[in-house]
Amino acid sequence: MTDMTPDPIAERRRWMAVLARAEADEIAALLAALPPLPPHERLRAPETGLVMVRGRAGGDGGAFNLGEMTVTRCAVRIGGVVGHAYVAGRDKRQAELAAALDAALQDPARRAALMDGVIAPLDARQQAARDAEARRAAATKVEFLAMQTTR
Repeated sequence: MTDMTPDPIAERRRWMAVLARAEADEIAALLAALPPLPPHERLRAPETGLVMVRGRAGGDGGAFNLGEMTVTRCAVRIGGVVGHAYVAGRDKRQAELAAALDAALQDPARRAALMDGVIAPLDARQQAARDAEARRAAATKVEFLAMQTTR
């Protein structure tokens, strides 16, 4: 693989992260403006359960069980391609939409339109929300000038 060729695993990881953070209504609204996705076959209907969340002390220390988190998973097939989704919470519609999009995005013929019409706008909204939160946090930052000059 050359530097100019995108890493398909990293690309899929990116679109799945965007879909996992998006609301079902946001995804559906963006999909409504595009040609409909082909029908999909449910391999695993959306189901909600718990997963153990692990943490590390200080970010690099020993791993420990932090607690449980509710997730919803789904697997679908479009043609011969299988799409999977795991989303935080109990939104079965979001999980199924994300799984269907995962399968559709793996088809090179559909990928560009879906990336431009769904993934890019969702990613831009999510980045804008992160930037706004960072600005709000930065506004509360306190500089202790006396402590910096006395060291």
